[in-house]
Amino acid sequence: MPAIVPPICHRYDGLRKNPAHALDIRRAVAKLSVMTKDSQSGEIPTLASWAGGPEALRALTKRFYEKVPHDAVLAPVFARMDPHHAEHVAAFITEVFGGPKGYSGSGGSHAHMIGRHLGRHLTEEFRKRWLAMMLDTADEVGLPADPEFRAAFVGYLEWGTRLAVLNSQDGVAPPSADAPMPEWNWGPPGGPWQG
Repeated sequence: MPAIVPPICHRYDGLRKNPAHALDIRRAVAKLSVMTKDSQSGEIPTLASWAGGPEALRALTKRFYEKVPHDAVLAPVFARMDPHHAEHVAAFITEVFGGPKGYSGSGGSHAHMIGRHLGRHLTEEFRKRWLAMMLDTADEVGLPADPEFRAAFVGYLEWGTRLAVLNSQDGVAPPSADAPMPEWNWGPPGGPWQG
Protein backbone atom coordinates (compact mmCIF):
# COMPACT_ATOMS: atom_id res chain seq x y z
CA MET A 1 0.00 0.00 0.00
CA PRO A 2 1.47 3.40 -0.93
CA ALA A 3 1.89 6.13 1.66
CA ILE A 4 -1.20 8.28 1.85
CA VAL A 5 -0.49 11.79 0.61
CA PRO A 6 -3.85 13.47 -0.09
CA PRO A 7 -4.05 16.52 -2.32
CA ILE A 8 -2.68 19.71 -0.86
CA CYS A 9 -5.09 21.37 0.28
CA HIS A 10 -13.67 23.02 17.09
CA ARG A 11 -12.46 23.47 19.50
CA TYR A 12 -13.21 26.99 20.73
CA ASP A 13 -13.08 26.98 24.48
CA GLY A 14 -9.88 28.86 25.28
CA LEU A 15 -11.75 31.95 26.40
CA ARG A 16 -14.30 29.90 28.35
CA LYS A 17 -11.50 28.10 30.18
CA ASN A 18 -9.46 31.24 30.75
CA PRO A 19 -11.41 34.49 30.29
CA ALA A 20 -8.27 36.42 31.23
CA HIS A 21 -6.93 35.65 27.73
CA ALA A 22 -9.64 37.91 26.30
CA LEU A 23 -8.32 40.80 28.40
CA ASP A 24 -4.59 40.17 28.00
CA ILE A 25 -3.67 43.44 26.32
CA ARG A 26 0.07 42.72 26.33
CA ARG A 27 -0.42 39.48 24.40
CA ALA A 28 -2.71 41.25 21.93
CA VAL A 29 -0.28 44.13 21.39
CA ALA A 30 2.64 41.72 20.91
CA LYS A 31 0.75 40.01 18.08
CA LEU A 32 -0.78 43.18 16.66
CA SER A 33 2.12 44.11 14.38
CA VAL A 34 2.16 40.64 12.84
CA MET A 35 -1.59 40.53 12.30
CA THR A 36 -2.09 44.08 11.06
CA LYS A 37 0.89 44.16 8.71
CA ASP A 38 -0.80 41.65 6.39
CA SER A 39 -4.29 43.11 6.70
CA GLN A 40 -3.12 46.68 6.02
CA SER A 41 -1.44 45.59 2.83
CA GLY A 42 -4.70 44.05 1.62
CA GLU A 43 -3.26 40.54 1.80
CA ILE A 44 -4.83 37.71 3.72
CA PRO A 45 -2.51 36.83 6.61
CA THR A 46 -1.11 33.32 6.69
CA LEU A 47 -2.07 31.03 9.52
CA ALA A 48 1.56 31.21 10.66
CA SER A 49 1.50 35.01 10.93
CA TRP A 50 -1.93 34.99 12.60
CA ALA A 51 -0.65 32.47 15.15
CA GLY A 52 2.14 34.86 16.09
CA GLY A 53 4.86 33.74 13.70
CA PRO A 54 7.51 31.06 14.03
CA GLU A 55 8.19 32.06 17.64
CA ALA A 56 4.62 31.25 18.71
CA LEU A 57 4.68 27.87 16.97
CA ARG A 58 8.07 27.08 18.52
CA ALA A 59 6.63 27.92 21.95
CA LEU A 60 3.70 25.60 21.22
CA THR A 61 5.79 22.59 20.24
CA LYS A 62 8.41 23.22 22.92
CA ARG A 63 5.78 23.20 25.66
CA PHE A 64 3.91 20.27 24.11
CA TYR A 65 6.99 18.05 23.93
CA GLU A 66 8.01 19.05 27.46
CA LYS A 67 4.73 17.47 28.61
CA VAL A 68 4.97 14.31 26.47
CA PRO A 69 7.35 12.32 28.73
CA HIS A 70 4.84 12.69 31.58
CA ASP A 71 1.89 11.30 29.60
CA ALA A 72 1.24 7.56 29.89
CA VAL A 73 -0.17 7.26 26.35
CA LEU A 74 2.32 9.44 24.47
CA ALA A 75 5.56 8.83 26.39
CA PRO A 76 6.28 5.33 25.02
CA VAL A 77 6.04 6.48 21.39
CA PHE A 78 8.43 9.37 22.00
CA ALA A 79 10.81 7.52 24.34
CA ARG A 80 13.76 8.03 21.95
CA MET A 81 12.78 11.49 20.80
CA ASP A 82 15.51 13.55 19.17
CA PRO A 83 16.33 16.52 21.44
CA HIS A 84 15.51 18.84 18.51
CA HIS A 85 12.18 17.18 17.69
CA ALA A 86 10.06 20.11 18.93
CA GLU A 87 12.05 22.54 16.76
CA HIS A 88 11.62 20.34 13.66
CA VAL A 89 7.87 20.00 14.23
CA ALA A 90 7.54 23.77 14.76
CA ALA A 91 9.44 24.47 11.53
CA PHE A 92 7.23 21.97 9.66
CA ILE A 93 3.97 23.45 10.98
CA THR A 94 5.20 27.00 10.37
CA GLU A 95 5.97 26.17 6.74
CA VAL A 96 2.68 24.31 6.22
CA PHE A 97 0.86 27.35 7.65
CA GLY A 98 2.50 29.67 5.10
CA GLY A 99 5.45 30.85 7.14
CA PRO A 100 9.17 30.75 6.36
CA LYS A 101 10.43 27.62 4.61
CA GLY A 102 12.78 26.69 7.45
CA TYR A 103 11.86 23.00 7.38
CA SER A 104 12.34 22.30 3.68
CA GLY A 105 15.10 24.91 3.53
CA SER A 106 17.17 22.83 5.95
CA GLY A 107 16.67 19.57 4.08
CA GLY A 108 13.31 18.45 5.46
CA SER A 109 10.44 17.32 3.27
CA HIS A 110 6.92 15.99 3.50
CA ALA A 111 8.28 12.58 2.50
CA HIS A 112 10.71 12.74 5.43
CA MET A 113 7.91 13.64 7.85
CA ILE A 114 5.75 10.77 6.59
CA GLY A 115 8.76 8.45 6.80
CA ARG A 116 9.14 9.26 10.50
CA HIS A 117 5.74 7.62 11.07
CA LEU A 118 6.19 4.46 8.98
CA GLY A 119 5.98 1.23 10.98
CA ARG A 120 5.13 2.97 14.28
CA HIS A 121 1.68 1.36 14.58
CA LEU A 122 0.03 4.46 15.97
CA THR A 123 -3.42 3.90 17.43
CA GLU A 124 -6.60 5.93 17.53
CA GLU A 125 -6.11 6.27 21.30
CA PHE A 126 -2.66 7.75 20.69
CA ARG A 127 -4.00 10.08 17.97
CA LYS A 128 -6.81 11.41 20.16
CA ARG A 129 -4.49 11.93 23.12
CA TRP A 130 -1.90 13.73 20.95
CA LEU A 131 -4.61 15.97 19.53
CA ALA A 132 -6.21 16.76 22.90
CA MET A 133 -2.87 17.61 24.49
CA MET A 134 -1.86 19.77 21.51
CA LEU A 135 -5.12 21.74 21.77
CA ASP A 136 -4.70 22.17 25.52
CA THR A 137 -1.14 23.35 24.93
CA ALA A 138 -2.33 25.83 22.28
CA ASP A 139 -4.60 27.34 24.94
CA GLU A 140 -1.79 27.26 27.51
CA VAL A 141 0.70 29.14 25.33
CA GLY A 142 -1.91 31.60 24.10
CA LEU A 143 -2.37 30.80 20.42
CA PRO A 144 -5.26 32.81 18.99
CA ALA A 145 -8.63 31.50 20.17
CA ASP A 146 -10.81 33.06 17.47
CA PRO A 147 -13.11 30.51 15.82
CA GLU A 148 -11.65 31.01 12.34
CA PHE A 149 -8.06 30.31 13.35
CA ARG A 150 -9.03 27.43 15.60
CA ALA A 151 -11.17 25.83 12.88
CA ALA A 152 -8.20 25.91 10.48
CA PHE A 153 -5.75 24.79 13.21
CA VAL A 154 -7.93 21.89 14.37
CA GLY A 155 -8.66 20.94 10.76
CA TYR A 156 -4.95 20.63 10.06
CA LEU A 157 -4.27 18.67 13.25
CA GLU A 158 -7.14 16.27 12.49
CA TRP A 159 -5.92 15.78 8.93
CA GLY A 160 -2.29 15.33 9.93
CA THR A 161 -2.90 12.96 12.84
CA ARG A 162 -5.23 10.78 10.78
CA LEU A 163 -2.58 10.56 8.03
CA ALA A 164 0.05 9.71 10.64
CA VAL A 165 -2.07 6.79 11.91
CA LEU A 166 -2.76 5.52 8.38
CA ASN A 167 0.89 5.83 7.34
CA SER A 168 2.12 4.10 10.50
CA GLN A 169 0.46 0.77 9.76
CA ASP A 170 2.08 -2.33 8.26
CA GLY A 171 2.43 -2.48 4.49
CA VAL A 172 2.67 1.25 3.81
CA ALA A 173 5.43 2.00 1.32
CA PRO A 174 7.65 5.03 1.73
CA PRO A 175 6.32 8.08 -0.10
CA SER A 176 7.91 9.53 -3.19
CA ALA A 177 10.83 11.78 -2.29
CA ASP A 178 9.21 14.60 -4.25
CA ALA A 179 5.91 14.58 -2.30
CA PRO A 180 5.04 18.27 -2.01
CA MET A 181 4.89 20.01 1.33
CA PRO A 182 1.28 20.49 2.43
CA GLU A 183 -0.05 24.04 2.39
CA TRP A 184 -2.80 24.86 4.85
CA ASN A 185 -4.78 28.07 4.93
CA TRP A 186 -8.09 29.49 6.10
CA GLY A 187 -10.26 27.42 3.73
CA PRO A 188 -11.43 23.82 3.68
CA PRO A 189 -8.99 21.24 2.28
CA GLY A 190 -11.37 19.64 -0.23
CA GLY A 191 -12.60 16.07 -0.30
CA PRO A 192 -10.96 12.66 -0.63
CA TRP A 193 -12.65 12.16 -4.00
CA GLN A 194 -10.20 14.70 -5.44
CA GLY A 195 -7.45 12.12 -5.62
